[in-house]
Amino acid sequence: MKRITFYLDFVSPYAWLAFERLPEVLEGLSYSVAYKPVLLGALLQQHANPGPAGIAPKRDWTYRHVTWLGHAQGTLLQMPARHPFNPLPLLRAALACSDDGHINRFVAGTVLRHVWQGGHDALDAARLADLATQLADQLRPGEDAASDSPKALLRANTEAAQAAGVFGVPAFEVDGKLFWGLDGLPMLRAYLDGDAWFDGPGWDAVSQLPSGLPGKA
Repeated sequence: MKRITFYLDFVSPYAWLAFERLPEVLEGLSYSVAYKPVLLGALLQQHANPGPAGIAPKRDWTYRHVTWLGHAQGTLLQMPARHPFNPLPLLRAALACSDDGHINRFVAGTVLRHVWQGGHDALDAARLADLATQLADQLRPGEDAASDSPKALLRANTEAAQAAGVFGVPAFEVDGKLFWGLDGLPMLRAYLDGDAWFDGPGWDAVSQLPSGLPGKA
């Protein structure tokens, strides 16, 4: 059985689409998934990446694209009333349900649906209170979104993701290999299926390719 670490931030529509798509893509394989919430903003900042929402034409395209992708794959996706937004309250609420920085599929799905279904404000106070009620049975004793432990777990998760080379979400790590994005799922499936390409030079060779950009080796 392969163990897959799924790095996600609830602010990412692609994380929601990948969450829903993953079981179908990996159907028939023996695997387990560890869902690991991280702060996408910190991953982007590390590489001075404004993200798609930081580039006006790309923002429009991204929102249009993910809405169509949801339609195409049969996943209900409605843009929240405001986006992007600060995902910290949601990340900490999820990690209040964790002892080790990982959350189960119920917690991940509950928070993702809170954001991506209904077209509501993800940070509306009444809705956050309702989300807390939905997660109440999953909370660790004495913990909530305002506790110190979820904050520490999020920091540790994000630092571990940065150290592993994660630059965006969703990202999937297995056997030390990192697969990025919704469109990386077929490649992940191929690896888990034992595709011979992964035994050749293709995976590592790209990192040796010289850059043509000024000041880059």
